[in-house]
Amino acid sequence: MNHPAPDFLVALEASQIGALIRQSVWIYPTANISHVIAIVLFAGAIAVMDLRLMGALAGSDPARVVRGARRAAILAFLAVLLSGGVLFVAEASHVALNPVFQIKMALIAFGFAHAVFLGNRAVRALDTLGPQAPMPSFARVSGALSMLIWIGVVGLGRYIAYN
Repeated sequence: MNHPAPDFLVALEASQIGALIRQSVWIYPTANISHVIAIVLFAGAIAVMDLRLMGALAGSDPARVVRGARRAAILAFLAVLLSGGVLFVAEASHVALNPVFQIKMALIAFGFAHAVFLGNRAVRALDTLGPQAPMPSFARVSGALSMLIWIGVVGLGRYIAYN
């Protein structure tokens, strides 16, 4: 069943900015490449942070590793949002109706909520731990859940092109 896109998405896509992005030889490809690079940087930072929360890299100071990786992840996520926003404007009415995109957005919201609530709790608990100290079980669970969420987001993002 096909539903028309909401008017604001059609207007966004039809705007001068949307047309400029689609018609430019450089803007869309640059945003696309930037999006992939930002995702790689984000995924790398998330992997370091989540692996440390799960107990890997045990010789390192957990608070220092996780906080550093978290800062890098936040910066990379901002780049993902900016580049993804450019890509979205170019095809807003089509992409927004894609069920895979909708699931991806819901998973991103869940990942963000997880980072704010459970992730913040796990990071605060690291202040009392030194290298080689066992990670609290909720920090391990938080790291594993985060890893699964963001792998899912990336996988769904790639699948959008095939749906």
